[in-house]
This record gives sequence, C-alpha cells and structure tokens, in this order.
Amino acid sequence: MNYKKFTRSLTDRKIAGVCGGLGAYFNIDPTIVRILFICLLIFGGSGLLLYLIFWIVSPEA
Repeated sequence: MNYKKFTRSLTDRKIAGVCGGLGAYFNIDPTIVRILFICLLIFGGSGLLLYLIFWIVSPEA
C-alpha cells in the first residue's frame, strides 16, 4: 500500500514549514494554506493553536 506521510517542509518554509508540508501533502499551493491559517487566526482564533499543534506533532522531512 502506497500512502503519503505528512512532514514539515524544509525548503518551502516561512516559520516552521507546516504550511509548506500541508501544501505538499494535499498537492496545493502552500500560499492557500497560509491564507487559511491567517483567516482562522483572525476570525476564530484557532489558527495559531492549530499551527502550534502541527508544529509540535509533525516531523521534519
């Protein structure tokens, strides 16, 4: 069985590589993921918490 594993990006990173890793995992532009995290941060406040959780639990590539 061939499956993808989520890892933080080492090359496409602004802070910790979480958005770059999610972009690669879902095969979308990491800028879209960054915008989603910012929207969650502004409108719900959960963006920062989610980002920190992904940062802590995901390994680097």
